[in-house]
Amino acid sequence: MFIERFIRYLQFEKRFSPHTVTAYRQDLTQFNEFLAVDNLDVLTISHRDVRSWMLLMMEQGSEAKTVNRKLSVLRSFYKFLQREELSNTNPMIHIKAPKVPKRLPVVLDEQKMDSLLDAELSFESSFNGMRDRLILELLYGTGIRLSELVNLTDHDVNLYDQYIKVLGKRNKERIIPVAAPLIKLIKEYQREKLSQNFNNKASSLIVTNEGNNAYPQFIYRIVKLNLSQITTQEKKSPHVLRHSFATALLNKGADLNAIKELLGHSSLAATQVYTHNSVEKLKSIYKQAHPKA
Repeated sequence: MFIERFIRYLQFEKRFSPHTVTAYRQDLTQFNEFLAVDNLDVLTISHRDVRSWMLLMMEQGSEAKTVNRKLSVLRSFYKFLQREELSNTNPMIHIKAPKVPKRLPVVLDEQKMDSLLDAELSFESSFNGMRDRLILELLYGTGIRLSELVNLTDHDVNLYDQYIKVLGKRNKERIIPVAAPLIKLIKEYQREKLSQNFNNKASSLIVTNEGNNAYPQFIYRIVKLNLSQITTQEKKSPHVLRHSFATALLNKGADLNAIKELLGHSSLAATQVYTHNSVEKLKSIYKQAHPKA
């Protein structure tokens, strides 16, 4: 009952995305099932019960990042219960999150990425090949998220002023400039899409082989398949292209605040992680080139 009330709050007041709401529901359901084993109730538990759940997850192999995400969900849940005067206590007050080891964002080599996108034989000379190339060009050339690409429509592309309009997290809209070569590719793709005479009227800019709206797993497969041509690293996801976009801008001297706006980050702290990659690159250049290194 209380969980469903919180879920409705996330959906209709906070306006979280369906994907985020589903994740919150799953985490809270998992916690509730843990409590049910000992006939405990969400309103009467203490911080010791939350710690027991934390220990169980870590014993089962959950990473600190995963545990922290679930604890964040619980914090939001109990704050909601207190605000709605459904509970007088908050068991999360005495809970400390486990430390997460710092990991630098995985990025792709710029030269290899350029060689993939510029090579004539990298993509098939067909509508599907043109679409696959556009997917990689958009992700690498604008830094948009996978969900943002899936939701991008033809109307969100301004060919004349050369920008795309993106609806990001929590329905925040932002404008991202697009380079002239990418605008040209979008024009060619849209003409080719019209010539396919797909029976259905897909609203998305990116469509499947049958002309239906593209979906996340479809995009992910295309990205992974094409990145396999240039890298053996384990991560070959759309988010790696987003990391690579941000790192490339930073390496070329772009202002951190500008990168923050392009990525749609709510705080500068989220963007600052890319500065570590740039420092590591400088260290590498120093070691290779400096006579005293």
